Amino acid sequence: MSKLFRLKYLCVRSILFILVFFKIFFLYAQEVPDRPNPPRLVNDFSGILSVDEKNTLEQKLVRFNDSTSNQIAIVIVNDLGGLDKADYAIQIGQKWGIGQKDKNNGIVILVKPIGDKGERKAFIAVGYGLESVIPDAIAKRIVENEMIPHFAKGEYYHGLDAATSVLMSLANKEFSSDQYAKRTKAKETPWFFKLIPLFVIFFIFLLMKASARRRTTIGSNGSSILPFWAALFFMNSMGGGRRSDFNDFSSGSNDFGGFGGGDFGGGGAGGSW
Repeated sequence: MSKLFRLKYLCVRSILFILVFFKIFFLYAQEVPDRPNPPRLVNDFSGILSVDEKNTLEQKLVRFNDSTSNQIAIVIVNDLGGLDKADYAIQIGQKWGIGQKDKNNGIVILVKPIGDKGERKAFIAVGYGLESVIPDAIAKRIVENEMIPHFAKGEYYHGLDAATSVLMSLANKEFSSDQYAKRTKAKETPWFFKLIPLFVIFFIFLLMKASARRRTTIGSNGSSILPFWAALFFMNSMGGGRRSDFNDFSSGSNDFGGFGGGDFGGGGAGGSW
């Protein structure tokens, strides 16, 4: 009797294990969205891009695909479903088959724009075939230099436009990853230069205070030495938006034919803001 009970117990436990396994597998497989139909390279599930911005980026990426066979897909989501940003981006690349099957030349740009500070994330996943020209350190640099500075100001289109331009140029070997690293390193602002705006604000404050005191003393009707609107204009010009130095491609059609079955091996890097 005990043997029969034990056998039943083992059977029930095995069945439960199988059911749990398939449930977990099913849920895991549903974490990332299905391949878009009709196929698109710009997939904004969050709704942060305007129609014109999506169309402009789509046409840019389609032309790049037509002229080089490299595929860059942009995926914007509000939630990663409990997955790490790297896992999510790589799953997208594999599930959708981004890039050509014989070249594995796909790139996934993942953006999660929703959340508190540090919870908003971005990741660039690079297919096997492009890892040599876009290594992890360069993908990280692109995220930190081209994307996040714009994203932090809500300029998602500009960040994506800048990042795709750099990725295109690297994939097309217009310049090397070392050259890009040197160019972006040269653009980095030394820490002491970041204090200049504070000193400028303090100096403007002293000028305005001195001007106000002089008007009070001598009854002058003149204006302050440096109007406040001028100070704001000056500060805004110092902190203006970044622009990409790289050109995009202009050949090819505007209709995307579909993904080619490319594979991903874990290359890429990301960041948060």
